[in-house]
Amino acid sequence: MAKSKANKGISRIDSGSTHGWFVRGYRNGKTYSKLFSDRKCGGKGKAQKLAKEYRNQLSEELEAIPKRPRQRRIVVSDSRNTTGELGVSRTTKIGPNGTKHECYSVSWRPEPGIQKCTSFSIKKYGEKKAFKLAVDHRRKMMREIHGPNFYRQLSQRAKSKAS
Repeated sequence: MAKSKANKGISRIDSGSTHGWFVRGYRNGKTYSKLFSDRKCGGKGKAQKLAKEYRNQLSEELEAIPKRPRQRRIVVSDSRNTTGELGVSRTTKIGPNGTKHECYSVSWRPEPGIQKCTSFSIKKYGEKKAFKLAVDHRRKMMREIHGPNFYRQLSQRAKSKAS
C-alpha cells in the first residue's frame, strides 16, 4: 500500500490491543512521537484527525529547532579487516586484457558521499613495501581530512575507553 503525502509522518498501528495512529518526527538525532488511540480519541477517524493536527504542530516546532551540523562518523575497527590497517586491503585487479595484478588498495572519504581510492602494486614494490606505501598513503589522507593530530586523538580516545 503506497503512503499518501497527507499521512506523511503518520503510521497506522493495529497490533494486539493497540489500535491508533502513531506520529513521528525527527530533529538532530532525536525522535519525537505520540500515539493517538482510537478508543481514547473516540474512534478511528477522530484519532486520525487529531494525529494530523499534532503532526502539523510538531512539524512547525521541529522546524524552529536549529539543525546541528552532522558529525562525521569515524570508523576505527572492522571485524572483516585482515591487514590490520582500516582502509587498506590486499586485492587482485584484473586488467582490460584479463591479466591479474596483486596489489594493496587504499580507500578514504575526503567528504561525505565521496570515496577515493588508489593502489600499490606488489609486483612493482614487493609485498612489504607495497603495504607500507598503502598504509602511509591512507594515514596521509586521513590527516589531510581530519587534521594533523588525527591518529594521536584516536589513540587517546582508545585509552580513555579502555580505562
